[in-house]
Amino acid sequence: MAIERDPVQEETDGSTDLYDIATWEARSRLDELSVSIYSTIRFVVRWVVILLAFGILLAQLALGGLGAALLDPPVTVFIALSIVPALLLAAYVRYADVTTAEPLSLLVGTFALGVLFAGFAGVLNSVAGPLFQSIPVIGMVLFFYVIVGPVEETVKLLAVRLYPYRDDHFDAVVDGAVYGAMAGLGFATIENAIYIAGQVSDPMVTNVLTAGGGIAPLRALAGPGHVIYSAIAGYYLGLAKFNSDRAGPIVVKGLLIATLVHATYNTLSSVVPGLVALFVPGIPPILAFLGFVLLYDAIFGFYVYRKLARYRAAYRDADVGLTAD
Repeated sequence: MAIERDPVQEETDGSTDLYDIATWEARSRLDELSVSIYSTIRFVVRWVVILLAFGILLAQLALGGLGAALLDPPVTVFIALSIVPALLLAAYVRYADVTTAEPLSLLVGTFALGVLFAGFAGVLNSVAGPLFQSIPVIGMVLFFYVIVGPVEETVKLLAVRLYPYRDDHFDAVVDGAVYGAMAGLGFATIENAIYIAGQVSDPMVTNVLTAGGGIAPLRALAGPGHVIYSAIAGYYLGLAKFNSDRAGPIVVKGLLIATLVHATYNTLSSVVPGLVALFVPGIPPILAFLGFVLLYDAIFGFYVYRKLARYRAAYRDADVGLTAD
């Protein structure tokens, strides 16, 4: 659907001045003041959100033991190793972008916001979790689909929307997938750090190296999923940017897909490995879990690959020319 126009606009050839009648632009001092107030409100809201997220992160560092754990070199190494698969996947998404390469400053900034905004999800998950856990049988499943999936995918997409989305370098649909992947990488990094720090900070744990070495591989399996989910939502955010008349439904579609894939992973990962180990004797639960995660991520990683490949093909067919490195 085309952008709607007033009937007067439709019937005039542009020679008639319709300012403040059927069209508008900043002309008077009041107009300029209105623009300034609106811009200021947007700026303040953006920074309030960022500062609030930063405050939550500081609380996690100070009160949750994360800060002390990060000062322990082995813990830092385990955290770094745990994000390697997610980092490689995000790097591939960036490499698959056939348009102009995205600036490092925007990529790093999006990563940082992904780290910061994870705190919002952590707070909401912590508050809502006990309520859903009190529901017999289906409580956790509802928790994954109603809270975890929607909240985590929304905050990751918010990282893209607040920073790179408005930049001139965000000049193609596929850029949304690139920045979405970076936000997912940031989210996975802080999530892994919290899990690993919590494990090694447990008073019952006496061997930090054993504890960290045990949980880091498991967290490494979780990281790529965040990149995949937010790359999907990010792609649709990019599609929305260049289809402004349908932006809302497009963004919702992307979030729905990412949420369903994410919540389904959470649900199945807590059930399938146990069933496999039960019906296939001799397979350890951890091996069943590994197989499930690799298969699940491969399926939806291929979905992202196909999205990028279709865009690449359309880009070449349009004879735009490859300009990426």
